[in-house]
Amino acid sequence: MDLRYTEAEERFRAELRAWLDRAIPLLPAKPDRNDWPGRRAYDTAWQRLLFEAGYAGLHWSVEAGGKGATPTEHLIFLEETERAGAPYVGANFVGLLHAGPTIDAAGTEEQRRRYLPGILRGDDVWCQGFSEPGAGSDLASLRTRAVRDGDDYVVNGSKIWTSHAEVADYCEMLVRTDPDAPKHKGITWLIVPMDTPGITIRPLETVMGTSEFAEVFFDDVRVPVANRVGEENDGWRVTMVTLSFERGTAFVSEVVACQRLLRELAALAKKVTRRQASAWDDLALRRELGHLTAEFEALWALTKWNVSEAQRSGVPGVGGSVFKLRFSETKQKVYDLAHRLLGRAALAVDDVAGLPSGSLMDERLSSLSYTIAAGTSQIQRNIVGERILGLPKER
Repeated sequence: MDLRYTEAEERFRAELRAWLDRAIPLLPAKPDRNDWPGRRAYDTAWQRLLFEAGYAGLHWSVEAGGKGATPTEHLIFLEETERAGAPYVGANFVGLLHAGPTIDAAGTEEQRRRYLPGILRGDDVWCQGFSEPGAGSDLASLRTRAVRDGDDYVVNGSKIWTSHAEVADYCEMLVRTDPDAPKHKGITWLIVPMDTPGITIRPLETVMGTSEFAEVFFDDVRVPVANRVGEENDGWRVTMVTLSFERGTAFVSEVVACQRLLRELAALAKKVTRRQASAWDDLALRRELGHLTAEFEALWALTKWNVSEAQRSGVPGVGGSVFKLRFSETKQKVYDLAHRLLGRAALAVDDVAGLPSGSLMDERLSSLSYTIAAGTSQIQRNIVGERILGLPKER
């Protein structure tokens, strides 16, 4: 692994910082967390700013409309935008991190021309139709059917945990096209316009009181065969391309955010009192802060290793599963520590007594999903055991 930054990469960092310094103060106020049309508009407006400045899809290929940046340059971009407090990818995340790279890697030239510009400009928002009520992390057990009828597939079934479905224009979707084939072999990857007749969206309220997820029902939904990415029944291979992008680089900004939070918690501990002393005087708390800081330093090193792997091969490798497993569980420990540090204030949904209790409560609840989303920890352990360690497959 060699991630010493070159002079050109350091110039790129300096130019990006200068642009962020100019752009971020001009942003409007963030919309309410429950205003999804407003949040879509906010997120897509930021994407348009990135596009106009030449930073949209930085790591995408030049042929796809990106800049063909190296994984190291992409890492710098994610690090600097997070440190500057720039908007997160938000409602654009499925298109930018999953669907776009997948279409670029496995789609036709016509599909690239049709769908990639809208993602890069922020015109189109995508959602992901992978999980199902009876197929959760065992993705290959999905049962939503697609039957070929001339130039269309007729789709029936349902999806769950579909992020941003209510504001999405398109869905990257897995369907079963051969029910008699082994479960990994009869799956197809489709692009489904969300305004197609027969689609019903039912928002799901999370424990945080928001509805970024939804159930989506498909009743004789006709999807053109031209919307298939890859060959029929080859959707599992295409899906592995999608998940390699999701698991390989999708959490870089979160690592930087957690490193910043740990520094903020250390400063906060010196202000929060415990009887006659500050929380910082608690040796056990300082030890835990130190351990977690070291954990995230290690995760940052693992991120760089994954970036080096991607720089060699062009696609993030299975090391992303190691990262995702460790990160998701360690992030929960960070917010558990924040909860104990705030004491009773951690139960408040708003900031109290000058403490950031509201935002920390939101993030603590959100962190509970990380060991489930993008493949549960159990699934990640299977991947690590079978594909990295070479252990026998689970029976």
